[in-house]
Amino acid sequence: MSTSADEKVRYSDADLAYFKTLVEAKIRDAKEQYELIKSAYMNDANNGTDDTAPQFKAFDEGSAVMSKEANAQLAIRQEKFIRDLKNALIRIENKSYGVCRVTGKLISKARLELVPHATLSIEAKNMQD
Repeated sequence: MSTSADEKVRYSDADLAYFKTLVEAKIRDAKEQYELIKSAYMNDANNGTDDTAPQFKAFDEGSAVMSKEANAQLAIRQEKFIRDLKNALIRIENKSYGVCRVTGKLISKARLELVPHATLSIEAKNMQD
């Protein structure tokens, strides 16, 4: 069974429905993680160093600043992850999900299950490196 040149390579509607469920679950989890990170970031301002000895207080404050910066970076990465997952949902809706943007071939199901927002096949990813 050969496909004509103008016929697009894509996942079946059943596969897309499966991936949609997977991506939606990942978005829910990612949003929960984002809220936890945000809450930790907000709570960093009050880390309870008032009762510490003065020599440790400076160290604690330095570590609090690093912790706050780390949480801010985590929050930024989590926001990007959520945005990438939402873009994957758009690709599912327009039936272009799972198609490598470099090779035009299908990205393996195993890869999409691990990295549901992937837009490159392993082959294309290796070409980048």
